[in-house]
Amino acid sequence: MKSKVLEWFGVVTAIMYSMMVALNIGVEFTGFLLLLVSAFSIGFWAYLGKHKGILFLQFFYATAGVIGMVRWY
Repeated sequence: MKSKVLEWFGVVTAIMYSMMVALNIGVEFTGFLLLLVSAFSIGFWAYLGKHKGILFLQFFYATAGVIGMVRWY
């Protein structure tokens, strides 16, 4: 059950991130924060499920989230 919550929470926050940035409505910092949250959630889900490729990808998404927050702050 915890695994499904992590997976879908990560998916929903990633969708919210992409819409916030794509709409260009001035909430980019919040969007990148959601990307970081999504990366941690999906990363933990991937770790629990031994999905090594997805876990590796989340490191890059988390990095992009941090870079985005720094650049938009």
